Amino acid sequence: MIQNRFLICLFLVSFSITAQIKGVVKDSVSGKPIPYVNIWVQNENIGTTTEENGEFTISSTERNKNLIFSALGFEKKIIRASKAILVNLKPMIYQLDEVVIAAERLETKKIEIGDTDNQIYQSFDNGPRIDTKYFPYRPAYKKTKFIKNVTIETDSRIENATIKIHFYSVDANGYPSQEMLDKDFIVSVKKGTKKNIFDVAKFNLIIPKKGLFVGFEKLIIEKNKLEKTIIDSKTNTTQIQKTYFPFVMYNFVERAFLYTFSGGKWNRQTKHNDADSSNKIMVYEPAINLILTN
Repeated sequence: MIQNRFLICLFLVSFSITAQIKGVVKDSVSGKPIPYVNIWVQNENIGTTTEENGEFTISSTERNKNLIFSALGFEKKIIRASKAILVNLKPMIYQLDEVVIAAERLETKKIEIGDTDNQIYQSFDNGPRIDTKYFPYRPAYKKTKFIKNVTIETDSRIENATIKIHFYSVDANGYPSQEMLDKDFIVSVKKGTKKNIFDVAKFNLIIPKKGLFVGFEKLIIEKNKLEKTIIDSKTNTTQIQKTYFPFVMYNFVERAFLYTFSGGKWNRQTKHNDADSSNKIMVYEPAINLILTN
């Protein structure tokens, strides 16, 4: 009898560890599921992404915390995780700034911007957050102000891993501000270590006078997941290690600031005041470049 009780308790403990909250995110008007919605645990670097059918799962340990649901073209919503079984997001209509619709043009000039002195790339799992790179405006860009391509260095162990790329304008305080696109820009990358070039000419984007931020977001979805069974040498137990690809390559560079989005808010990393007169810090910056044209 004692042994049976022990087995029941063990089962309950195992269940509580592996239990997950499952839900679905839908358009409140059409009722259709919304894919690739950002889901963040408020004020924490914990999050996930909805699948193509709008469904998501999150650990039951977060059930008493608030989740932030955010998707381009929809109003943001904050709801308790334990109540997030069906989440309806309201479509949002807003005016995009500095997006130019231009007639067909003949390209005669092209430049690539964003190269750094340190071209030694490193890759690591950036977790469920958006990492950005800032591109300041230069007078020399006046004749090549259209953004033709975005390039990004990646390392992937699976074929056709997908990521989301963001373009942000800059607000009065220098923070990433409004999205410059009105729909998600989802791209796929091939297996291996590669420099990927994506065409964005159809969006007719120009580089704003305040510059812009370009960021990438890892999608925590089944398609991007690679599982590996590992054995803990100390306990001799097996565990399933989950990794989401692709990894984006980073440069270790000197910058005045770095912006990341996690926990439902923008976070700014800068140098603290000290005896050093330099305002620069060494940061890992995603290896993203832009190709401009006329």
